[in-house]
Amino acid sequence: MSQFAHDKVVPYSQSNAEKKEQVASMFDSIASRYDFLNRFLSLGIDQGWRKTAIGYLKDKKINHLLDIATGTADMALMAYRQIQPTKITGIDISEGMMQYGRIKIEQKGLSNKIQLSLGDSTAIPFEAAQFDGAMVAFGVRNFANLEKGLQEIYRVLLPGSKLVILEFSQPTSFWFKPIYTFYLKWVTPTIGKLFSGNKAAYTYLNESVIAFPEGAAFLTILEQAGFKNVSQQKLSLGICSIYCGSK
Repeated sequence: MSQFAHDKVVPYSQSNAEKKEQVASMFDSIASRYDFLNRFLSLGIDQGWRKTAIGYLKDKKINHLLDIATGTADMALMAYRQIQPTKITGIDISEGMMQYGRIKIEQKGLSNKIQLSLGDSTAIPFEAAQFDGAMVAFGVRNFANLEKGLQEIYRVLLPGSKLVILEFSQPTSFWFKPIYTFYLKWVTPTIGKLFSGNKAAYTYLNESVIAFPEGAAFLTILEQAGFKNVSQQKLSLGICSIYCGSK
């Protein structure tokens, strides 16, 4: 399996634990403040990004949707409202994040429609061809092995199904890029520490965004994993991108 630069970026560089364990521990530690900080740090724009990404799954009625790196189930809940699949299964390596997700699902009375379970992208705990749609929001950067993770998503999808990925990217505008870089490198970790007590988590955010193989490079990786009709749409001056691919 190929290794990409971001595969080696970890939240706690002094730790000997593998990336998967470090990322799970990091998200467990910020789970209680995660939703608030997402809204606060993105000025609420992240909700629009999510809505736009889910819109790419509207092509056909989805019976069983897989939400990888589901976290606090933001995407799963929004997808249910927007496209109403028959069932949504969310997987994540952070039990702490999913605990908050399950509370939100229960409050909406959707426990029979959306189920969350512990699952690793590099070994998705389902048989082949189980889902007719898949999505990942701000999660592929955290895969311990990007190539293996994408191959696993491809494996569990039914032929004709679509994968939609929402992920941070870097703006190229000469005037906006330095502002964004300053915000991500200095402002985000400071605010992250203030509200979550974990500066490392938000320093990791910056480092993993910089190391991630975005744009054309990522489209090539999707194709190598087997996906066809790959595409990228940049949002908000390139801060974020939606990638699509079909099986």
